[in-house]
Amino acid sequence: MSRKGKLSVATLRGSVPVFAALGDETRLRLVARLSTTGPLSIASLTEGEAVTRQAITKHLHVLAGAGIARDLRRGRERLWELERRPLDEARRCLDIVSREWDEALGRLKAFVED
Repeated sequence: MSRKGKLSVATLRGSVPVFAALGDETRLRLVARLSTTGPLSIASLTEGEAVTRQAITKHLHVLAGAGIARDLRRGRERLWELERRPLDEARRCLDIVSREWDEALGRLKAFVED
């Protein structure tokens, strides 16, 4: 992002994998769960889901490929946790887009009312 609070092409390109990964309902639920509970095993993440453990594993690998999640070993268990930096960068992109829309709508309103 530039100093003026505008989106740069590089920032947008960097956020594309994050938005693509979050575009799936199952992955979005996994991110929500990990953000509220902290690191969890695949078995824990599969509980309450309508998909198999193998499917959850595939979704976690997509999240990892986008830089959103990573796995770590704790003893014999493999846990998954969120990487917050890519999510924070995506949120900043959305904040800038929202601000730009608000400014554009403000200009349109001023033009229409004049």
